[in-house]
Amino acid sequence: MGKQNKSSNATSQGKQHFSHPHILKPIVNPPETLTCNACEQPNNNKPNFHGCNSCQYFLHDNCFNAPRFLNHSSHPSHPLTLHQIPPYSSRSYSCKACGSAGNGFCFSCAACEFDIHLQCASSPSSILVNNHPHQLELHFGSPYEDKNIKYNCDMCNVIMNRDDWLYYCGGCDFGSHLHCAITSPEVGVFPKQQRPIPNSYSNSNPSQNSNSNLNPNAAVEMINSVNAAHEQLIAAQIRAQFVARGQEAALDLI
Repeated sequence: MGKQNKSSNATSQGKQHFSHPHILKPIVNPPETLTCNACEQPNNNKPNFHGCNSCQYFLHDNCFNAPRFLNHSSHPSHPLTLHQIPPYSSRSYSCKACGSAGNGFCFSCAACEFDIHLQCASSPSSILVNNHPHQLELHFGSPYEDKNIKYNCDMCNVIMNRDDWLYYCGGCDFGSHLHCAITSPEVGVFPKQQRPIPNSYSNSNPSQNSNSNLNPNAAVEMINSVNAAHEQLIAAQIRAQFVARGQEAALDLI
């Protein structure tokens, strides 16, 4: 009995994450200088961290719990895959949400070269700001029918990129950059996601839906099937990306 309790306590104090080979443990009273390796954001609001002190590798808890796959309304054609390193030779990407560069974790569709920061991916669908009395809604690009119209951010007065996301009040024609509306961006809580795997375990029958009766071999097979599906999805996205680039190169040559 004592050994079981000891193991349970050890497990509760540390967690494994796919991005790091060591167990990540809770960081008590993290310093303000601590930066998350996933979202590359500093410890502004003193959120909870898990980390590996020996490797100086740290993750906000919300970044730690980000899903491996994300169905996001900004890119409805494909699910986005969470990458520790951008899936490009440059090891960097340009965020389709805010337009800034990133080197840390990203949600990516490699086939479409669509990549967004974790904190952008978790942007709330609506927000209240001090500079405007009404609720602002999240838009994935220009809010106007005529996409050639230029417009400024009403909070910083800088001309906005028409492809970038923004918060907007249609009644007042008031728009804002993401970073102007959210001055201290951090990764929020993601909604629970469905894993894009062939086998469905969502049967309403509790006896068929319970994993508590699985023997160890069946559990290992289930884990392997999820990992295999994940690798196949990433490989398919990268293959599609190479094909698209090859077609562009052929057109340039012609």
